[in-house]
Amino acid sequence: MIERIQDTTSIVIAGHRGYKSAYPENTLLAFKEALELGVDMLEFDLRFSKDRVIMVIHDETVDRTTNGTGLVSDHTLAELKQLDAGGWFGKPFEGLRIPTFEELCELLKSYPDVLLNVEVKSSKQAKEIADAAVAMLNEYGLLPRCVFTCFDADIIAYFHDTHQVRTQGFPGEVMSNFVPGENGTYSKMWAVAFHMAGMTPKLVEDFRGQGLQVWCYCPDNEQQVHHALGCGVTVMTCNDPVPAMELRRRIQAP
Repeated sequence: MIERIQDTTSIVIAGHRGYKSAYPENTLLAFKEALELGVDMLEFDLRFSKDRVIMVIHDETVDRTTNGTGLVSDHTLAELKQLDAGGWFGKPFEGLRIPTFEELCELLKSYPDVLLNVEVKSSKQAKEIADAAVAMLNEYGLLPRCVFTCFDADIIAYFHDTHQVRTQGFPGEVMSNFVPGENGTYSKMWAVAFHMAGMTPKLVEDFRGQGLQVWCYCPDNEQQVHHALGCGVTVMTCNDPVPAMELRRRIQAP
């Protein structure tokens, strides 16, 4: 299914960590609100708990997005589930929890057309997380909808070589363990994503010339969406999907 957006000229909108601008990121509420808004894809982040349960959380520590402290990997599932993952964003969201990956997969059963950008965060356990995530996605029948992302080029290569799945990386200068050359990291990538600040039409053209899909993150206002389109990029990962969705509606209006 993920191949349906290959070389697309249509605007494709992914919710970054769900609907990150309006709800606490990487919570089931943020994902559900993004899905109800009508995003085409969800982007989210995976890490292991201490007892090797796959959790959906961005940071290496729980400090920023919960009322706890310390490394995610130093907390068991039971301990992580005691933390408030919503109150930091505002009082109405107090009591939200860090979701397990399995809980997110259960939610996705009701949205059979939504694509998934699965980011495994760089860590010593990243390959184990990759294996466990692919197995769970396969069990839920979600694997054909997925592209797999990491800032560690070694993990990109691992996904490509071990699991034969589509991968999305980044320009080499922002990746760790990047391997240049004909058979290097870019040869393991299906798509490359640019931050808005560094994206130009020429760079987009150069990477397309290497046979890569070119995406961007995070165009969060109408001016940024227009810039992405002006560079020739139509697949957008957004903290706030609304400006891109509204512009798409206007473009598609009869």
